Amino acid sequence: MEENNQNTEAPVDPSVEKLTKIKKELLSWIYIIVTVFAFKSSFFEPNHIPSGSLLPTNAIGDFILVNKMSYGFKLPYSDLFGDPIYLTTPSDPKRGDIIVFRYPRDRNILYVKRVIGLPGDEVEVYNNKVYLNGKLIETKPVAKEEYIDLFDDKFDKKGIEFEAVELDGKKFVTAVNNSMPYHLNIPKVKVEKGHFFVMGDNRDYSSDSRVWGFVPFGHIRGRAMLVWFNMVYPWSKEKFHFRPWRIGTLL
Repeated sequence: MEENNQNTEAPVDPSVEKLTKIKKELLSWIYIIVTVFAFKSSFFEPNHIPSGSLLPTNAIGDFILVNKMSYGFKLPYSDLFGDPIYLTTPSDPKRGDIIVFRYPRDRNILYVKRVIGLPGDEVEVYNNKVYLNGKLIETKPVAKEEYIDLFDDKFDKKGIEFEAVELDGKKFVTAVNNSMPYHLNIPKVKVEKGHFFVMGDNRDYSSDSRVWGFVPFGHIRGRAMLVWFNMVYPWSKEKFHFRPWRIGTLL
């Protein structure tokens, strides 16, 4: 008796096979996107500096890397629509840290500023002099040559002067325009619990806590670590710049 070797399997419909491959590919891309955005949400994320409020520390066009774990580990995606959920005990930023945060008056806008006052601190600013808990934060003049090229023509370069500052061990340089008829002052205020007083290093060209108040801790996304690229887009309102020597600048 002869053995029957005929294949009894039903033929595969090419359209079904193609659809299966498409589903697998889409699923792979979904996994990749979810993983990348989870990483961005909880670990590190890039941000772009579009303005000159942090000159000379951050140049216009700097692309910065933000450490999202600096003040605690967040549950991925938990900060998309409100305050993040922390999986570890959160810690406050330190004075002198550059932080990226959601603008207190519009959470859809990201701001970058430097922390000056912590909860409970008393802060006063008069003629670009900052008083912290009743004591003047000392400054020393710095030569213009190292920093002035970062400022474009929309700034009054003749009036700009630079000052070296040390705040809780953090050293940085601020810019002040002593030719301006007035400066943005603020009388002594006490920083509320769970909030922070922030300022831009470009003192006379920065909208910060002197204008719109304190930053709630829940609005903070992370601490700026370094500059990984610098370019002002050709289609931007700002003058086109490409500064490769900014790459690797620590913040």
